[in-house]
Amino acid sequence: MSERDVVIVGGGVVGSATAYYLKKHGFAGRITIVEKDTTYQLCCTARSVGGLRQQFSTPENIALSKFGLALLRNLKAEFGPEADVNFREFGYLMMASADGLDILEENHRIQIANGADNILLKGPDVAARFPWINPEGVAAGCFGLSGEGWLDPYSLMNLFRKAAVAQGVEVIPAEVTGIDVKENRVTSVTLSSGERIETTCIVNAAGAGGGAVAKLAGIDLPVGPRKRYVYVIDCPSAPEAMHKAPLSVCPDGIFLRPEGRHFLTGISPEEHEEPQVMDWEVDYQFFDERIWPVIANRYPVLESIKVINAWAGHYDYNALDQNGIIGRHPAIENFYFGNGFSGHGLQQGPATGNALAELITFGTFRTIDLARLGYERIAAREPLFERNII
Repeated sequence: MSERDVVIVGGGVVGSATAYYLKKHGFAGRITIVEKDTTYQLCCTARSVGGLRQQFSTPENIALSKFGLALLRNLKAEFGPEADVNFREFGYLMMASADGLDILEENHRIQIANGADNILLKGPDVAARFPWINPEGVAAGCFGLSGEGWLDPYSLMNLFRKAAVAQGVEVIPAEVTGIDVKENRVTSVTLSSGERIETTCIVNAAGAGGGAVAKLAGIDLPVGPRKRYVYVIDCPSAPEAMHKAPLSVCPDGIFLRPEGRHFLTGISPEEHEEPQVMDWEVDYQFFDERIWPVIANRYPVLESIKVINAWAGHYDYNALDQNGIIGRHPAIENFYFGNGFSGHGLQQGPATGNALAELITFGTFRTIDLARLGYERIAAREPLFERNII
Protein backbone atom coordinates (compact mmCIF):
# COMPACT_ATOMS: atom_id res chain seq x y z
CA MET A 1 0.00 0.00 0.00
CA SER A 2 1.26 3.47 -0.92
CA GLU A 3 0.42 6.85 0.57
CA ARG A 4 -0.58 10.20 -0.93
CA ASP A 5 -1.67 13.45 0.67
CA VAL A 6 -4.19 14.25 -2.07
CA VAL A 7 -5.81 11.89 -4.57
CA ILE A 8 -7.66 13.67 -7.38
CA VAL A 9 -10.12 11.47 -9.26
CA GLY A 10 -10.23 12.74 -12.84
CA GLY A 11 -7.58 14.50 -14.87
CA GLY A 12 -9.69 16.83 -16.99
CA VAL A 13 -9.54 20.58 -16.61
CA VAL A 14 -11.00 20.60 -13.07
CA GLY A 15 -8.71 17.87 -11.75
CA SER A 16 -5.60 19.17 -13.49
CA ALA A 17 -6.30 22.75 -12.39
CA THR A 18 -6.77 21.60 -8.80
CA ALA A 19 -3.37 19.90 -8.85
CA TYR A 20 -1.73 22.93 -10.45
CA TYR A 21 -3.15 25.44 -7.99
CA LEU A 22 -2.33 23.23 -5.01
CA LYS A 23 1.31 23.51 -6.04
CA LYS A 24 0.97 27.24 -6.78
CA HIS A 25 -0.45 27.85 -3.30
CA GLY A 26 2.51 26.06 -1.73
CA PHE A 27 0.95 22.72 -0.85
CA ALA A 28 3.95 20.54 -0.05
CA GLY A 29 2.31 17.12 0.11
CA ARG A 30 2.25 14.34 -2.49
CA ILE A 31 -0.50 14.78 -5.10
CA THR A 32 -1.76 12.08 -7.46
CA ILE A 33 -4.27 12.38 -10.28
CA VAL A 34 -6.05 9.13 -11.11
CA GLU A 35 -7.37 9.27 -14.68
CA LYS A 36 -8.97 6.24 -16.33
CA ASP A 37 -8.42 7.53 -19.90
CA THR A 38 -5.08 9.28 -20.26
CA THR A 39 -5.73 9.74 -23.98
CA TYR A 40 -8.50 12.13 -22.84
CA GLN A 41 -10.42 11.35 -26.03
CA LEU A 42 -13.76 10.83 -24.31
CA CYS A 43 -13.55 13.11 -21.30
CA CYS A 44 -15.95 16.02 -20.78
CA THR A 45 -13.17 18.56 -21.33
CA ALA A 46 -11.91 17.25 -24.66
CA ARG A 47 -15.42 17.02 -26.17
CA SER A 48 -16.48 20.45 -25.00
CA VAL A 49 -17.40 23.25 -27.40
CA GLY A 50 -14.99 25.39 -25.38
CA GLY A 51 -17.16 28.39 -24.57
CA LEU A 52 -16.34 31.17 -22.12
CA ARG A 53 -19.05 33.61 -21.08
CA GLN A 54 -20.25 35.77 -18.22
CA GLN A 55 -23.89 35.50 -19.26
CA PHE A 56 -25.13 33.47 -16.31
CA SER A 57 -27.90 34.01 -13.79
CA THR A 58 -25.84 33.03 -10.73
CA PRO A 59 -23.28 35.59 -9.46
CA GLU A 60 -20.86 32.82 -8.48
CA ASN A 61 -20.88 31.48 -12.04
CA ILE A 62 -20.06 34.91 -13.39
CA ALA A 63 -17.15 35.21 -10.96
CA LEU A 64 -15.89 31.72 -11.86
CA SER A 65 -15.84 32.59 -15.56
CA LYS A 66 -14.22 35.98 -14.93
CA PHE A 67 -11.39 34.13 -13.18
CA GLY A 68 -10.99 32.02 -16.31
CA LEU A 69 -10.97 35.12 -18.49
CA ALA A 70 -8.23 36.73 -16.40
CA LEU A 71 -6.19 33.55 -16.79
CA LEU A 72 -6.58 33.57 -20.57
CA ARG A 73 -5.49 37.19 -20.75
CA ASN A 74 -2.35 36.34 -18.77
CA LEU A 75 -1.77 32.89 -20.19
CA LYS A 76 1.85 33.38 -21.23
CA ALA A 77 2.78 34.88 -17.88
CA GLU A 78 1.19 31.89 -16.15
CA PHE A 79 2.46 29.05 -18.34
CA GLY A 80 5.27 30.43 -20.48
CA PRO A 81 5.74 32.21 -23.82
CA GLU A 82 4.51 29.27 -25.92
CA ALA A 83 1.18 28.93 -24.10
CA ASP A 84 -1.81 29.34 -26.41
CA VAL A 85 -5.40 28.10 -26.34
CA ASN A 86 -6.60 29.87 -29.51
CA PHE A 87 -9.03 32.13 -27.63
CA ARG A 88 -11.53 33.79 -30.00
CA GLU A 89 -13.12 36.73 -28.19
CA PHE A 90 -16.13 37.13 -30.48
CA GLY A 91 -18.77 37.26 -27.76
CA TYR A 92 -22.07 35.55 -27.00
CA LEU A 93 -25.50 36.63 -28.19
CA MET A 94 -28.31 35.24 -26.05
CA MET A 95 -31.68 35.84 -27.74
CA ALA A 96 -35.09 35.68 -26.08
CA SER A 97 -38.70 35.65 -27.21
CA ALA A 98 -41.33 37.80 -25.56
CA ASP A 99 -42.00 34.96 -23.13
CA GLY A 100 -38.35 34.86 -22.06
CA LEU A 101 -37.71 38.60 -22.05
CA ASP A 102 -38.16 39.12 -18.29
CA ILE A 103 -35.60 36.43 -17.53
CA LEU A 104 -33.11 37.80 -20.08
CA GLU A 105 -33.45 41.31 -18.62
CA GLU A 106 -33.07 40.04 -15.06
CA ASN A 107 -30.00 38.00 -16.04
CA HIS A 108 -28.55 41.07 -17.73
CA ARG A 109 -28.99 43.13 -14.55
CA ILE A 110 -27.25 40.45 -12.49
CA GLN A 111 -24.41 40.24 -15.01
CA ILE A 112 -23.82 44.00 -15.12
CA ALA A 113 -23.93 44.18 -11.32
CA ASN A 114 -21.22 41.51 -11.22
CA GLY A 115 -18.87 43.14 -13.71
CA ALA A 116 -19.84 41.57 -17.03
CA ASP A 117 -19.41 43.67 -20.18
CA ASN A 118 -22.56 43.22 -22.24
CA ILE A 119 -25.48 45.16 -23.65
CA LEU A 120 -29.16 44.46 -24.14
CA LEU A 121 -30.35 44.86 -27.73
CA LYS A 122 -34.04 45.07 -28.59
CA GLY A 123 -35.31 42.89 -31.43
CA PRO A 124 -34.76 45.32 -34.36
CA ASP A 125 -31.32 46.23 -32.98
CA VAL A 126 -30.30 42.56 -33.04
CA ALA A 127 -30.96 42.40 -36.79
CA ALA A 128 -29.30 45.77 -37.37
CA ARG A 129 -26.11 44.62 -35.67
CA PHE A 130 -26.19 41.07 -37.05
CA PRO A 131 -27.98 41.31 -40.42
CA TRP A 132 -27.82 37.57 -41.10
CA ILE A 133 -30.28 36.95 -38.25
CA ASN A 134 -33.99 36.83 -38.92
CA PRO A 135 -35.41 38.80 -35.95
CA GLU A 136 -38.89 37.29 -36.16
CA GLY A 137 -39.93 36.26 -32.65
CA VAL A 138 -36.82 37.82 -31.07
CA ALA A 139 -37.81 40.35 -28.41
CA ALA A 140 -34.21 41.08 -27.38
CA GLY A 141 -30.68 39.79 -27.33
CA CYS A 142 -27.91 40.17 -24.77
CA PHE A 143 -24.54 40.61 -26.46
CA GLY A 144 -21.16 40.28 -24.77
CA LEU A 145 -18.97 43.18 -25.86
CA SER A 146 -15.80 41.68 -24.40
CA GLY A 147 -14.62 38.79 -22.28
CA GLU A 148 -16.65 36.12 -24.07
CA GLY A 149 -15.85 33.66 -26.82
CA TRP A 150 -14.33 30.19 -27.10
CA LEU A 151 -11.04 28.37 -26.90
CA ASP A 152 -9.42 25.01 -27.50
CA PRO A 153 -10.43 22.86 -24.50
CA TYR A 154 -7.69 20.26 -24.84
CA SER A 155 -4.96 22.89 -24.94
CA LEU A 156 -6.15 24.51 -21.72
CA MET A 157 -6.36 21.16 -19.92
CA ASN A 158 -2.93 20.21 -21.23
CA LEU A 159 -1.34 23.41 -19.92
CA PHE A 160 -2.61 22.69 -16.41
CA ARG A 161 -1.67 19.01 -16.52
CA LYS A 162 1.86 19.57 -17.85
CA ALA A 163 2.53 22.38 -15.39
CA ALA A 164 1.30 20.23 -12.50
CA VAL A 165 3.40 17.24 -13.57
CA ALA A 166 6.45 19.49 -13.93
CA GLN A 167 6.03 20.34 -10.26
CA GLY A 168 5.92 16.72 -9.14
CA VAL A 169 2.25 15.77 -9.51
CA GLU A 170 1.83 12.12 -10.44
CA VAL A 171 -0.72 10.87 -12.99
CA ILE A 172 -1.82 7.24 -12.66
CA PRO A 173 -3.73 5.68 -15.60
CA ALA A 174 -6.40 3.77 -13.71
CA GLU A 175 -9.97 3.89 -12.46
CA VAL A 176 -10.97 4.33 -8.84
CA THR A 177 -13.05 1.26 -7.97
CA GLY A 178 -13.31 1.64 -4.20
CA ILE A 179 -13.20 4.34 -1.52
CA ASP A 180 -12.79 3.41 2.14
CA VAL A 181 -14.44 5.66 4.73
CA LYS A 182 -13.80 5.22 8.45
CA GLU A 183 -15.05 7.52 11.22
CA ASN A 184 -16.30 10.06 8.66
CA ARG A 185 -13.00 10.29 6.81
CA VAL A 186 -11.74 8.79 3.57
CA THR A 187 -8.78 6.61 4.48
CA SER A 188 -7.87 5.01 1.16
CA VAL A 189 -8.86 4.41 -2.45
CA THR A 190 -8.61 1.23 -4.47
CA LEU A 191 -7.67 1.33 -8.15
CA SER A 192 -8.65 -0.92 -11.05
CA SER A 193 -5.06 -2.16 -11.07
CA GLY A 194 -5.59 -3.54 -7.57
CA GLU A 195 -3.37 -0.93 -5.98
CA ARG A 196 -4.60 0.61 -2.74
CA ILE A 197 -3.58 4.14 -1.83
CA GLU A 198 -3.91 5.62 1.63
CA THR A 199 -4.78 9.30 1.48
CA THR A 200 -5.63 12.21 3.74
CA CYS A 201 -7.72 13.98 1.08
CA ILE A 202 -9.74 13.05 -2.01
CA VAL A 203 -11.05 15.37 -4.73
CA ASN A 204 -13.92 14.19 -6.92
CA ALA A 205 -13.25 15.75 -10.33
CA ALA A 206 -14.57 12.81 -12.30
CA GLY A 207 -16.75 14.73 -14.75
CA ALA A 208 -19.78 12.75 -15.89
CA GLY A 209 -18.67 9.96 -13.56
CA GLY A 210 -18.81 12.18 -10.51
CA GLY A 211 -21.98 10.61 -9.13
CA ALA A 212 -20.57 7.11 -9.47
CA VAL A 213 -17.35 8.09 -7.68
CA ALA A 214 -19.28 9.71 -4.83
CA LYS A 215 -21.38 6.55 -4.48
CA LEU A 216 -18.21 4.57 -3.75
CA ALA A 217 -17.93 6.65 -0.58
CA GLY A 218 -21.62 6.25 0.26
CA ILE A 219 -22.44 9.78 -0.90
CA ASP A 220 -25.55 10.61 -2.91
CA LEU A 221 -24.52 13.02 -5.66
CA PRO A 222 -27.11 13.73 -8.42
CA VAL A 223 -24.47 14.00 -11.16
CA GLY A 224 -24.31 11.76 -14.20
CA PRO A 225 -23.82 11.83 -17.96
CA ARG A 226 -26.16 13.59 -20.34
CA LYS A 227 -25.40 12.98 -24.01
CA ARG A 228 -25.05 16.01 -26.28
CA TYR A 229 -24.46 16.24 -30.04
CA VAL A 230 -22.31 18.87 -31.75
CA TYR A 231 -22.66 19.21 -35.52
CA VAL A 232 -20.11 20.80 -37.84
CA ILE A 233 -21.80 22.42 -40.83
CA ASP A 234 -20.44 23.96 -43.99
CA CYS A 235 -22.01 26.82 -45.94
CA PRO A 236 -19.77 28.35 -48.63
CA SER A 237 -22.30 31.14 -49.24
CA ALA A 238 -22.19 32.43 -45.65
CA PRO A 239 -21.14 36.11 -45.52
CA GLU A 240 -17.58 36.75 -44.35
CA ALA A 241 -18.77 38.60 -41.26
CA MET A 242 -20.42 35.44 -39.95
CA HIS A 243 -17.01 33.84 -39.49
CA LYS A 244 -16.30 36.38 -36.75
CA ALA A 245 -19.81 36.33 -35.32
CA PRO A 246 -20.63 35.69 -31.67
CA LEU A 247 -21.86 32.38 -30.42
CA SER A 248 -25.59 32.95 -30.91
CA VAL A 249 -28.30 31.18 -28.94
CA CYS A 250 -31.80 31.19 -30.44
CA PRO A 251 -34.84 31.67 -28.18
CA ASP A 252 -35.44 27.91 -28.29
CA GLY A 253 -31.88 27.10 -27.19
CA ILE A 254 -30.13 26.15 -30.43
CA PHE A 255 -26.61 27.58 -30.57
CA LEU A 256 -24.51 28.44 -33.60
CA ARG A 257 -20.94 29.67 -33.73
CA PRO A 258 -18.19 29.90 -36.33
CA GLU A 259 -15.36 27.40 -36.32
CA GLY A 260 -12.79 28.50 -38.88
CA ARG A 261 -14.58 28.37 -42.24
CA HIS A 262 -17.37 26.21 -40.81
CA PHE A 263 -19.93 26.46 -38.00
CA LEU A 264 -20.78 24.43 -34.90
CA THR A 265 -24.35 23.94 -33.76
CA GLY A 266 -26.38 21.93 -31.27
CA ILE A 267 -28.99 22.12 -28.53
CA SER A 268 -29.63 20.68 -25.08
CA PRO A 269 -32.63 18.40 -25.66
CA GLU A 270 -35.90 18.64 -23.82
CA GLU A 271 -36.31 16.04 -21.09
CA HIS A 272 -38.38 13.76 -23.32
CA GLU A 273 -35.73 14.00 -26.07
CA GLU A 274 -32.78 13.00 -23.88
CA PRO A 275 -30.76 10.13 -25.40
CA GLN A 276 -31.07 7.05 -23.23
CA VAL A 277 -27.92 5.26 -24.38
CA MET A 278 -24.72 6.88 -23.09
CA ASP A 279 -22.46 5.93 -25.99
CA TRP A 280 -20.58 8.12 -28.47
CA GLU A 281 -22.77 7.62 -31.53
CA VAL A 282 -24.29 10.69 -33.22
CA ASP A 283 -27.96 10.92 -34.12
CA TYR A 284 -28.06 12.74 -37.46
CA GLN A 285 -31.84 12.49 -37.62
CA PHE A 286 -31.94 14.73 -34.54
CA PHE A 287 -30.19 17.41 -36.60
CA ASP A 288 -32.56 17.02 -39.54
CA GLU A 289 -35.70 17.17 -37.43
CA ARG A 290 -34.80 19.38 -34.49
CA ILE A 291 -32.03 21.76 -35.54
CA TRP A 292 -32.01 22.24 -39.29
CA PRO A 293 -35.53 23.79 -39.58
CA VAL A 294 -34.69 26.37 -36.89
CA ILE A 295 -31.36 27.30 -38.46
CA ALA A 296 -32.94 27.69 -41.90
CA ASN A 297 -35.51 30.09 -40.47
CA ARG A 298 -33.28 32.03 -38.07
CA TYR A 299 -30.29 32.31 -40.44
CA PRO A 300 -31.70 32.52 -43.99
CA VAL A 301 -28.18 32.87 -45.44
CA LEU A 302 -27.50 29.33 -44.19
CA GLU A 303 -30.39 27.77 -46.07
CA SER A 304 -28.02 25.58 -48.10
CA ILE A 305 -25.77 23.79 -45.64
CA LYS A 306 -24.11 20.42 -45.28
CA VAL A 307 -23.19 18.52 -42.13
CA ILE A 308 -19.56 17.57 -42.65
CA ASN A 309 -18.73 16.23 -39.19
CA ALA A 310 -20.24 15.68 -35.75
CA TRP A 311 -19.40 14.31 -32.35
CA ALA A 312 -21.12 13.28 -29.14
CA GLY A 313 -19.98 14.36 -25.71
CA HIS A 314 -21.28 13.89 -22.19
CA TYR A 315 -22.23 16.72 -19.84
CA ASP A 316 -21.52 16.15 -16.14
CA TYR A 317 -25.14 16.99 -15.46
CA ASN A 318 -26.38 18.06 -12.03
CA ALA A 319 -29.99 16.88 -12.01
CA LEU A 320 -30.91 19.03 -9.00
CA ASP A 321 -30.21 22.53 -10.32
CA GLN A 322 -27.70 22.39 -13.21
CA ASN A 323 -25.13 24.26 -11.12
CA GLY A 324 -21.62 23.27 -10.11
CA ILE A 325 -21.00 21.59 -6.75
CA ILE A 326 -17.79 22.93 -5.25
CA GLY A 327 -16.42 22.39 -1.78
CA ARG A 328 -16.06 19.96 1.10
CA HIS A 329 -18.54 17.32 2.22
CA PRO A 330 -20.12 18.52 5.48
CA ALA A 331 -19.67 15.15 7.22
CA ILE A 332 -16.80 13.44 5.37
CA GLU A 333 -14.45 16.38 5.84
CA ASN A 334 -11.65 15.21 3.56
CA PHE A 335 -13.92 14.52 0.55
CA TYR A 336 -14.04 17.46 -1.88
CA PHE A 337 -16.33 18.09 -4.85
CA GLY A 338 -15.70 19.71 -8.24
CA ASN A 339 -18.74 18.32 -10.04
CA GLY A 340 -22.00 18.86 -11.89
CA PHE A 341 -21.26 21.90 -14.06
CA SER A 342 -23.84 20.83 -16.65
CA GLY A 343 -21.95 22.13 -19.67
CA HIS A 344 -19.91 25.03 -18.28
CA GLY A 345 -17.13 23.09 -16.55
CA LEU A 346 -14.44 23.96 -19.09
CA GLN A 347 -14.75 27.70 -18.56
CA GLN A 348 -15.13 27.37 -14.80
CA GLY A 349 -12.55 24.65 -14.33
CA PRO A 350 -9.62 26.99 -13.62
CA ALA A 351 -11.48 28.88 -10.88
CA THR A 352 -12.87 25.64 -9.45
CA GLY A 353 -9.40 24.16 -9.26
CA ASN A 354 -8.13 27.29 -7.55
CA ALA A 355 -11.05 27.29 -5.10
CA LEU A 356 -10.53 23.64 -4.14
CA ALA A 357 -6.80 24.22 -3.76
CA GLU A 358 -7.50 27.16 -1.44
CA LEU A 359 -9.93 25.08 0.61
CA ILE A 360 -7.47 22.21 0.98
CA THR A 361 -4.42 24.41 1.63
CA PHE A 362 -5.90 27.20 3.75
CA GLY A 363 -9.18 25.75 4.97
CA THR A 364 -11.31 28.44 3.34
CA PHE A 365 -12.15 30.07 0.01
CA ARG A 366 -10.00 33.14 -0.54
CA THR A 367 -10.59 34.34 -4.10
CA ILE A 368 -14.32 33.67 -4.61
CA ASP A 369 -16.83 32.83 -1.89
CA LEU A 370 -18.45 29.67 -3.23
CA ALA A 371 -20.30 28.62 -0.09
CA ARG A 372 -23.65 28.67 -1.91
CA LEU A 373 -22.33 26.09 -4.39
CA GLY A 374 -21.43 23.62 -1.65
CA TYR A 375 -22.84 20.14 -1.09
CA GLU A 376 -25.09 21.36 1.71
CA ARG A 377 -27.76 22.44 -0.77
CA ILE A 378 -27.61 19.00 -2.39
CA ALA A 379 -28.12 17.24 0.93
CA ALA A 380 -31.02 19.56 1.80
CA ARG A 381 -32.52 19.28 -1.71
CA GLU A 382 -32.60 23.08 -1.91
CA PRO A 383 -31.70 23.92 -5.52
CA LEU A 384 -29.82 27.02 -6.58
CA PHE A 385 -30.92 27.08 -10.19
CA GLU A 386 -28.73 28.33 -13.04
CA ARG A 387 -31.26 29.68 -15.57
CA ASN A 388 -28.83 30.13 -18.43
CA ILE A 389 -27.80 26.61 -19.46
CA ILE A 390 -26.96 25.94 -23.12
